[in-house]
Amino acid sequence: MATNFDDFQKFSKEQLEAVSSVASSLARGFQTIAAETTDYSKRSLETSSAYLEKLVGAKSLDNAIQIQSEYAKVAYEGFVAQTSKISELYASLAKEAFKPVESAIAKVQSVASSVTPIVK
Repeated sequence: MATNFDDFQKFSKEQLEAVSSVASSLARGFQTIAAETTDYSKRSLETSSAYLEKLVGAKSLDNAIQIQSEYAKVAYEGFVAQTSKISELYASLAKEAFKPVESAIAKVQSVASSVTPIVK
């Protein structure tokens, strides 16, 4: 009986470590995503400010339309690139966060397969 208790205690400790590892992985991942989003926001604000300065200095309607078209293209390309980057960060976060969970599940499955069922 003491062996079962020791096994249970060891298993509980492993699970706690897995949960702790998941929590720290999630925290790091969300910090990375937040930092990347903040950087993108800063870049976007700078690009928008430069666009407005150019637009105010436009000499003609044709020039203003050209400036607007260039800005729309740059803004769209930047948004698509940022979306791809954030998607990759979330995918990486999910993989990293679930590694300890996958390990714990594998251990449980191996223990469960080695236990002989009690037949009454």
